Amino acid sequence: MNRATVHLTFEARSKSRLLLTLEDGERAALVVERGRVLHGGDRVVTQDGREVEIIAAEEALLEARSDDPLLIARAAYHLGNRHVALQVMPGRLRLLNDHVLGELLEKLGLQVTAVTAAFEPEGGAYGRHHAHGSQLPLVKPKIHEFPAP
Repeated sequence: MNRATVHLTFEARSKSRLLLTLEDGERAALVVERGRVLHGGDRVVTQDGREVEIIAAEEALLEARSDDPLLIARAAYHLGNRHVALQVMPGRLRLLNDHVLGELLEKLGLQVTAVTAAFEPEGGAYGRHHAHGSQLPLVKPKIHEFPAP
């Protein structure tokens, strides 16, 4: 089976309609149900049956660290009140790079550093279920190919 890949930022993986260029240079339109977020490892199927693997692109993030679980929880609470997309990991939080939020986290007592990494934030309490990697069924979004100009 012919497979393709595409690297997408968190913002791009959150859109319901997106024009994109696959790694092989082919242009396509991605149509996803509203509210669905694609994750690294998800696969979509083109109209002609080919699989396209979604790869979470590396992007500029802030990583806030602390050995104090209460401090991590307080920071997550404050960021949640601001509806910030947040990746929760043991002893650390990741969010899209924002100097104002970085200052807030430092004032709370966390060690904040800039990192470049794939961003996979929490889906939220009301997030939809999604498949990862080799889990079946494949994600239902569709990719529409454009003929070469």
